[in-house]
Amino acid sequence: MTEAIKNRYEFVLLFDVENGNPNGDPDAGNMPRIDAETGHGLVTDVCLKRKIRNYVEILKDGAPGYDIYVREGAVLNIQHRKAYDKLGIKPEPKKLPKKEEEARQLTEFMCQNFFDIRTFGAVMTTEVNCGQVRGPVQLNFARSIDPIVQQEVTITRMAVTSEKDAEKKDREMGRKHIIPYGLYRVEGFVSANLAQKTTGFSTEDLYLLWDALNNMFDHDHSAARGKMCARKLIVFEHESSMGNAPAHKLFDLVKVVRKDPSQPARSYSDYEISIDTAGVPVGVKMIAD
Repeated sequence: MTEAIKNRYEFVLLFDVENGNPNGDPDAGNMPRIDAETGHGLVTDVCLKRKIRNYVEILKDGAPGYDIYVREGAVLNIQHRKAYDKLGIKPEPKKLPKKEEEARQLTEFMCQNFFDIRTFGAVMTTEVNCGQVRGPVQLNFARSIDPIVQQEVTITRMAVTSEKDAEKKDREMGRKHIIPYGLYRVEGFVSANLAQKTTGFSTEDLYLLWDALNNMFDHDHSAARGKMCARKLIVFEHESSMGNAPAHKLFDLVKVVRKDPSQPARSYSDYEISIDTAGVPVGVKMIAD
């Protein structure tokens, strides 16, 4: 592992979905998430972190230091026992060791060995307690640039489930929930202070994060999600760990508008993305992919 990052970062990611459901809401029949007041589409931070985790898991394939803590089928207590077994410490139910040094070593082990803990942090205060850490990388909810149109599309399957069903019908009916098109924007933060003092999030980890943001949708295709693509990543790098400008002022430099408001958007080319490069504050460098 390389040393922890020394600079603060903010970033903006633009991604789109075509004829798919970017993030279904289980409380609304798995319809695409929506802001009820404005009609804009939403994608949760948890959904995006899941895609980042999945990409890193595929890319690193269990390489040392890049295990994934929250993954499909994982039992968190078993993940925690890896730290206790490695350090030769006997766990007490729901309690950290009384010795502060042992408690610190357990948390450090989890940060060093699990990429998503090092990146996003984790609450590990279960029956097998490894403490908790706040991660240096945090995401907001993604929000669509324009209001979305939720559609429920009826589909048919030319097969039935059981012999009993076959006596009454020769096909099954179903539904898919989609939006025809939506361009989404998510904003994120990377804290050098938390990287240095808590998890050890490194420069190598940072480059892997940018790689994941740019490529995560290419390894997450499914019939339900339609065509999802990362379109543009804009990164703001500060000269210092504390930062050289407020995050909101940097985010305001990135503008996304529909070229023809009279027509519904159906592709990325229907939007114009502008970045006020002249307005980038002193001490901040902008990098756009």
